[in-house]
Amino acid sequence: MSTVKNKGSKIEKQIGSFLRKNGIKYRSHSNILPGKPDFYFRELKTVLFADSCFWHGCRYHGTQPKSNRTFWKKKIARNKKRDGEINRAYKKMDWHVIRVWEHSLKVKDADKKLNAALETLMGK
Repeated sequence: MSTVKNKGSKIEKQIGSFLRKNGIKYRSHSNILPGKPDFYFRELKTVLFADSCFWHGCRYHGTQPKSNRTFWKKKIARNKKRDGEINRAYKKMDWHVIRVWEHSLKVKDADKKLNAALETLMGK
């Protein structure tokens, strides 16, 4: 598991590219904010997490490895629990959380979905 990247995933690169293309300024991977968000917008009090279907246990596309099932079941369950804890921490801080699922970026209108999520938070 030490080879698993925690920064610069394909999902993050796609979202970062979208943000830059649309002139949206962001910062990434804060060591101060809870959960080290993939992207954050301090002025908007908003964080964006890019969640992969496997690691975050997507109910539609999450898969379980065939070997060591007990370990993976616990690991994914803990990741999901941590996601909830992080969401609650931001709610207490009066910040907004956007979670973008990997599968939502694999459709042909992915940019529209990202745009809609960001417009809602930016009050456009």
